[in-house]
Amino acid sequence: MQRLGLATLAVALIATAPPSTAAQTPAGIRGEIIGQVDDAANKLAQLAAAIPADQYSWRPRPGVRSVSEVLMHVTGANYFFPRFVGVQAASPLPPGADTSVTDKAQIAEHMQRSFDHVRSVIRSVADADLDKPTNVFGRPTAYRDALLLFVTHAHEHLGQMVAYARMIGVVPPWSVARD
Repeated sequence: MQRLGLATLAVALIATAPPSTAAQTPAGIRGEIIGQVDDAANKLAQLAAAIPADQYSWRPRPGVRSVSEVLMHVTGANYFFPRFVGVQAASPLPPGADTSVTDKAQIAEHMQRSFDHVRSVIRSVADADLDKPTNVFGRPTAYRDALLLFVTHAHEHLGQMVAYARMIGVVPPWSVARD
């Protein structure tokens, strides 16, 4: 009977597990970039969930982005940066979303979708195009470098969000055991 219960549990866990991304994640540099994007996206989502909704308007000082503004800035950039690799998709965000979207649940949903978009853009760039020339903020470079911008930008603001969280008394969930 116990074996049947464990087998049923195992089947249930397998049936409800998210699909494996291994088949979807390209090998090489694009896969590594997606891995780094996933790291930043997951930690940003954890922080966004851990910070109380009433703290989303908190900012360290006047003139500096609030919690919600930082999260929506990252979200908006995730729709803007693909232009550097030839993806001209329109952003689904409302105009001025960086300051107008302040609801915690809406921010989480927008941010998740934006990172899904980033992953699909990275997957869509062929290995043969990684050295293709592009221009990033007036600087000539290659698609490979433009893809790295997704990572560096997300991690830059992840660091900012860690600092914000600590200032308002929220310990980043992935470091709770160490603190």
